[in-house]
Amino acid sequence: MRKWTFAKGHGTKNDFVIVRDRHGTVRIDDADVRFLCDRHAGIGGDGLLRVTKASSIPEWEGDPDLWFMDYRNADGSIAEMCGNGLRVFVRYLMEEGLASGESIPVATRAGLRTVQPLIDGRLRCGMGPVRLADEPVTVTIEIPHLGPQGSWQATAVDVGNPHAVCFLEDSDVSLVELDLGREPIWTPADRFPAGTNIEFVEVIDERHISMRVHERGAGETLSCGTGTVAAAHAYARRAGLVDGEVRVDVPGGWVVVGLGEQEATLTGPAVIVARGETWLPDNL
Repeated sequence: MRKWTFAKGHGTKNDFVIVRDRHGTVRIDDADVRFLCDRHAGIGGDGLLRVTKASSIPEWEGDPDLWFMDYRNADGSIAEMCGNGLRVFVRYLMEEGLASGESIPVATRAGLRTVQPLIDGRLRCGMGPVRLADEPVTVTIEIPHLGPQGSWQATAVDVGNPHAVCFLEDSDVSLVELDLGREPIWTPADRFPAGTNIEFVEVIDERHISMRVHERGAGETLSCGTGTVAAAHAYARRAGLVDGEVRVDVPGGWVVVGLGEQEATLTGPAVIVARGETWLPDNL
């Protein structure tokens, strides 16, 4: 058995197991991540955040002294970016005395990101550039009362990781009717060779949308930070907006997305809810 120290946190109920490994000496494989994120046998979470120095990440070419957010999905797969995870990561750094200041830099696989603690307790993350594709993607899921399946034309959005955003306003389906227990399919199939996050969106009011998401490697989650950024920018294109903010409601709460192709922002809560020790079997 292996004994590890952990923390647990969430941002709008998108929850994460946090493991500190300053020098990158702890071997964490896919089975370990699946065990820790298991909601019955482990701690439970949508993913795992490993807190390590950037010097321990071979592919990082920037400042080696930065903290690196090494994010894994619940199935053990590596993801480039996680917006809610970024806020939780920084909240952990602050509470552990590992970072402070008006702007906290974090190294990620999507590049350098900065996070600002706000006076009201929320955190505002710089999310980098947002890129929307012109060619639509068809997303299909099973909808019981529509027969075997329902299909939408989705907008492909890159927020450092891939997304496909579907709007429900032109269909007879509401967000609550969707069954996101299984992964939707998309065509062309080779559009997302490493998989994608898929958002389904309803427009509530001007600059106010609601969203559910199926995250690759995790299934349906109560929130997806990069997904809210993708959904807000896809909405902005449809509505002809070029700046300002969009409120995005998710099952776990709500966040505010600042529009910007070169530097979008994501503002929302983050909280650490537990700290403790856990024992992992040697042979998972």
